[in-house]
Amino acid sequence: MLLFIVCHVTMVLATDAVQNLNHITLGTDTRSNWALAIVGVAAAVVVSLWLIATPLTIRYPRSVQNTGRFIVGWAKDLMERTTSRATYQENGITPYFWMNGRLPDSELYRRLQRSGWSEYSLRVEGLVENPVRLSYETLLALPKREQITQHFCIQGWSGVAKWDWVGVSDLIDIVVPLPAARWVVFYSFADGAEANTGRYYACHKIEHMRSPMAILAYEMNGQPLSEAHGAPLRVRNELELGFKQVKWVSAVEFVADLRDVGWGYGGYNEDHERFGYRMPI
Repeated sequence: MLLFIVCHVTMVLATDAVQNLNHITLGTDTRSNWALAIVGVAAAVVVSLWLIATPLTIRYPRSVQNTGRFIVGWAKDLMERTTSRATYQENGITPYFWMNGRLPDSELYRRLQRSGWSEYSLRVEGLVENPVRLSYETLLALPKREQITQHFCIQGWSGVAKWDWVGVSDLIDIVVPLPAARWVVFYSFADGAEANTGRYYACHKIEHMRSPMAILAYEMNGQPLSEAHGAPLRVRNELELGFKQVKWVSAVEFVADLRDVGWGYGGYNEDHERFGYRMPI
């Protein structure tokens, strides 16, 4: 991104700066010096803010995270009130769907994988009336549905895929959450990006998990999930960005408060990378 900005600005300035800046700032085909003045002031403000903000964000990252939550939390709350219904046709499926995340490396995962998932069971527990362990065979026997949706990564890329799945709402009906349960936590077999910092997890609001498009996918584009794409199960919550879509799901837990899990910020990336605990699209 930095390289793109440098190259783009260089080309703007090198190929008739005055005219180009008039096009960009004033939308006119003139050679007014006002455009130079506007860009100069704007650049000075941006650089000044950058010089002030950079050392603060490095020194106080958690404070910046909490401040950001306070400033934009209301806007994210409004965006999460929408209902995602965006689906695609099969001719819109992305030919190459990017792979991301640290792969599982535990012996337990390898053993379950070698068994063809016949030894796998999904633990669903926490603040529920009926904690259960559901075998892979049982999960496949639940009502099967499919949807073609677009995945949005926080890194800037996106991809469209067809998912065959069991609805998280089906799990909710089975376990019957207690009134105190407000969040659903999905745990991965994989660790987070940093070595020796614990396994990956993410929290989702329970009301979002009741949506018909909140799913645990076990097939992608008509084939069982590959290891790279999250086998045996991966979460899809079409309201949120990709880092909230946990792959290699090992367990599900219903909790009352974010602070009950991990470092209390809503997910592995929120704990360690200071992301926002929700990232609505």
